[in-house]
Amino acid sequence: MANSKRDLFLKRRLRVRNKLRKMANGRARLSIHRSNKNISVQLIDDVKGVTIASASTLEKDLGVVGKNNVEAAAKVGVAIAERAKKAGVEVCYFDRGGFLFHGKVKALAEAAREGGLKF
Repeated sequence: MANSKRDLFLKRRLRVRNKLRKMANGRARLSIHRSNKNISVQLIDDVKGVTIASASTLEKDLGVVGKNNVEAAAKVGVAIAERAKKAGVEVCYFDRGGFLFHGKVKALAEAAREGGLKF
């Protein structure tokens, strides 16, 4: 049975999320979404069901509106790290969703780590 790319993506996303949910221990979740034109990230408190902080390439103050490359992802990673520190969050877990930890996703994660987030 041939699976479409979308089906494989959804299976991979659920597999990653369920593994992370087992190890959460009440920590916040750093969730990434990557489209063809933009990349966005949210810091989510799953216990309360609220978004603590977010950053995206759609924000004009980051200077990367409409760009979806490694440099833009790194700027978003730095922005989410400083916003998380301002909100009082230092430790979280990284939810890459169904995206592979490569390229833009990896650049965002490394920039967030350099910014002070621990995951």
